[in-house]
Amino acid sequence: MLTNDAPKARLAELIRDLSVERGDFTLASGQTSSFYVDVRRAALHHEAGPLIGHVMLDALEEHGLGPGDVDAVGGLTMGADPVAIAIMHAAASRGLDMDAFVVRKQAKDHGTKRRIEGPPISGRRVVIVEDTSTTGGSPLTAIAAARAEGAQVLGVAVVVDRDSGAREAIEAEGLPYIAAFGLDDLGLP
Repeated sequence: MLTNDAPKARLAELIRDLSVERGDFTLASGQTSSFYVDVRRAALHHEAGPLIGHVMLDALEEHGLGPGDVDAVGGLTMGADPVAIAIMHAAASRGLDMDAFVVRKQAKDHGTKRRIEGPPISGRRVVIVEDTSTTGGSPLTAIAAARAEGAQVLGVAVVVDRDSGAREAIEAEGLPYIAAFGLDDLGLP
């Protein structure tokens, strides 16, 4: 995981307070868990959302995937949407150009019939983002869609990694996997 600084420490606190629920949950992967990390609750929060953008932008830059290297960030709707938008806004606040895009689960059957919304990504360098990743299924779907659209996928960046196989699945695709937080960083088992 990434080295700590004050914004990252504050974001970890906010994720613990806003996004962690205890109980019996079935995850998108089909796995069961005694806790659920709903990063959307933090990503759509007035303080945590902007911090997610800056922490994730810093993480990309630390891994050589900053503005100038990356043209756009995005991923499978719904988990990736607020993360991509937060990164886009963080980049803009630093005077940097980085677009965001949204990958639909399937192409629309009307209008433009697009699967990917936002500025065109064909021929552009993109990073797939996700809020919480377990097995990597959502990022893998987004990778396939972005590649089919003609984008060059440079890697995957997630806010929280549940350490349940996502890293291995993404790295098996030959891509770097960047996680801002692991479960240990959030005091979770």
